[in-house]
Amino acid sequence: MEDTKLTDNGSAAKGGSGARTKNGTTARRPNRFQGPRPPRTCPFCAQKAKTIDYKNVELLRRYLTDHGKIKPRRKVGTCARHQRALAVAIKRARHIALLPFVSEATRGE
Repeated sequence: MEDTKLTDNGSAAKGGSGARTKNGTTARRPNRFQGPRPPRTCPFCAQKAKTIDYKNVELLRRYLTDHGKIKPRRKVGTCARHQRALAVAIKRARHIALLPFVSEATRGE
């Protein structure tokens, strides 16, 4: 449950759990990532791959989560062009039953 406190004018305000400093402002948490991040290169661009084969199941499984969803670009590091080709290849492999649509845990087996 959320804490509600009455303010000076009688209206209810939600109480936050942020730590207050002496001047009444909330203290910010330090950032987890300091400094510039290294540039991420697309694994398919690095291999100079022309196409992504839907029959290469071992390669495609690396780009699926344990629930069977396609991993996003920001996590994998693929470029937009190869992410689109990767999604098409995964969907083709699912359609001919090389890859599952959902994981076994989701299906309840």
